Amino acid sequence: MRYLIALLALAGLIDSSLALRIHYQDPNAAPPCAVTEHWDCGSVNHNRFAVFPPRLPDDDPTTPHHGIPVAALGIAGYALIAGLALANRLWLTLQVAEIGFAFASFLSYLEAFVMEKWCIYCVWSQAIITTILLLTIATLILQRRRRTTPTTTSAVVIAHD
Repeated sequence: MRYLIALLALAGLIDSSLALRIHYQDPNAAPPCAVTEHWDCGSVNHNRFAVFPPRLPDDDPTTPHHGIPVAALGIAGYALIAGLALANRLWLTLQVAEIGFAFASFLSYLEAFVMEKWCIYCVWSQAIITTILLLTIATLILQRRRRTTPTTTSAVVIAHD
């Protein structure tokens, strides 16, 4: 199962790389994922929330902001998850996946209720991190059950006098 988790983390890494490419793309160029007014990766990835820490509402958008792009944090997080899963450190994988899930959920909240626009890369990332989190939980539960369940059945012999 750890290889599946690592493979999903690789998919998340690629997805975050595509989002980072949109982040550094010229805002005037049409991104490949500008589908409708509600699905626009360019708008989402150039929003003030696309960097951490986010820009303040009264910041001048033309001045450079030295925040870390959220997509770059996704790349680092997915790389860490892949490395931990391959090293069979599933408890740490779970911890990082929980942080990633919480972060992605907050960003989805911002997309839904603040920006009112969605990024297809962000939605895919949310699906990937959710799957990684659920698979990691399931793997840890199965490992614990295997440890507590006896592997051989032993017969108890009672001697009578």
